[in-house]
Amino acid sequence: MAILTQLKDYLNAAKVSYEIYNHRSSFTAQETAQSLHGSGKQMAKVVILKADGSFAMAVLPANRQVDLHKAAALLGARHVSIASEYEFARLFPGCEVGAMPPFGHLFGLPVYVDTFLDRQKEIFFNAGNHQQSIKLAYADFKKLAAPIIEDLIDRRYREAA
Repeated sequence: MAILTQLKDYLNAAKVSYEIYNHRSSFTAQETAQSLHGSGKQMAKVVILKADGSFAMAVLPANRQVDLHKAAALLGARHVSIASEYEFARLFPGCEVGAMPPFGHLFGLPVYVDTFLDRQKEIFFNAGNHQQSIKLAYADFKKLAAPIIEDLIDRRYREAA
C-alpha cells in the first residue's frame, strides 16, 4: 500500500532505525502481537475517537481498552465514542481499514498516547495493512509524533505492569 512507502520515506528522512515485519493477516492489535510473538503491551493499538463530531487518534497497548470518560475529559468534549470504520476510513488514504499507523499528524489528527505505552522501550504498530508491522524505538516515535501523553486506559482492564 502507498502508506508503507510514505512511512518508510518519513522514517528514513528522520534518520531513525526501524524494522518491518511480515506476518499472517491479523485484524486486531492483539492478534498482530501474537503473530509477532510479542507482547500486547508493546503493540500500539490505534483507536479513532469521535469527540463532538471531530476525530482524534488514541494510541494504547493492544491489551488495553480506552476509557471514554477519561477521553471526554481530556478532549473537553461532551460526547466521545469510538468511531466506526465507516466513519474514519476516508481519513486514512492508502491504508487498509483498521490498520492505520499511529502517526496522526500525517493524517491531520491529534495523537493521544496512554501513559502505559509511554513507558515502553520499543513499540510495534500496523504499517497501513494487516500483513506488515513496524518496530520502532518508542523514544523515536515520541519525537516524531509529538503525542499528548495521558492516562487513557479503562482501569477495569488494567493489568499489573
